[in-house]
Amino acid sequence: MTLQVVVQHSFKGFKLDVAFSAPAGVTVLFGASGSGKTTLVNAVAGLLRPDLGRIVADDWVLLDTQARQNLAPHKRRIGYIFQEGRLFPHLSVRQNLAYGRWFAPRDARHEDMARVVEMLGIGPLLDRRPGALSGGEKQRVAIGRALLAAPKLILADEPLAALDEARKAEILPYFERLRDEVSVPILYVSHSSAEVARLATTVVALKAGRVAACGTPAQVLGDVAAVGVRGAASVLRARVVAHHDDGLTELATNAGTLWLPRISDTCGATIRVRIAAQEVILSRDAPQGLSALNILRGTIADIRLGDGPGALVTLALGDERLSARVTRRSVQAMGLVIGEMCHAIIKTVALAPEDIGTGYVQQAAP
Repeated sequence: MTLQVVVQHSFKGFKLDVAFSAPAGVTVLFGASGSGKTTLVNAVAGLLRPDLGRIVADDWVLLDTQARQNLAPHKRRIGYIFQEGRLFPHLSVRQNLAYGRWFAPRDARHEDMARVVEMLGIGPLLDRRPGALSGGEKQRVAIGRALLAAPKLILADEPLAALDEARKAEILPYFERLRDEVSVPILYVSHSSAEVARLATTVVALKAGRVAACGTPAQVLGDVAAVGVRGAASVLRARVVAHHDDGLTELATNAGTLWLPRISDTCGATIRVRIAAQEVILSRDAPQGLSALNILRGTIADIRLGDGPGALVTLALGDERLSARVTRRSVQAMGLVIGEMCHAIIKTVALAPEDIGTGYVQQAAP
């Protein structure tokens, strides 16, 4: 399953000019307010007819202005997940789910209701009404309703924005399962780099109506031009080695051992870890006598000096990259040079649960 999007549209004072193609999985539209995310989402949903465009989910053509094809919103077969669940308050959870299936074409390939209920963990909720559900439970039901409509494309418009941190932590694993177990392409809108790192298969970063970067989470979050110095982060692939009695989990990475506060993933599982560039300290020599447990060794692959006092140093860890946000003064004082070895120091407690994701991790290009 693939997603192809080409959209050009002009408003007074703003022009959207976006083109990208993404493989199966979760494609995240990432960017600040005013970058064009909402306009693009409206074009995909059929709420805006762009000046020029072509939108195709696998073989399902939603829009082709040159061929004069423009499916009405209710015919686009989009499973829409909003910021709020938008469930029917007078219907039970079971009836809300059935409502989604009622809209599916008779000849469409239907998801099995029992499988969807199990995947989302909503079996105990089936006889409740939305008023008796938490925000996270409502979102899980909304996901199920979207799936049962037999969509050609799922559109999730900042679905976690209205939830507190605890509810976000509750919902994120279900979006991971949705990404890994359902073949329908997902277009997911977010301004959170943590969500991008954890969920995305492909990231499309928008800036001023254009694509600033498109690629894997590691590639885009490491691109300062696309996300800014403050938003720079790395996404590393790791394997769970062991859970220890002191509450820590041991991971194996390309560059050495990584320690995290205990996570629930089983030993042998492959996970993705987001590390914010501002949480990384550099040392030319192997540091000793520190409280920090995480010390990764790599080769300096890039040094970017900012216009102000900051700099971004990128280390090559095999086929992956780790970025550190430091000062220009530190780069000069340490004599950092591309091609030399360097050590990255990361505090264990700086890695929060929302930075840890499961599922396949695409590798960044060298």
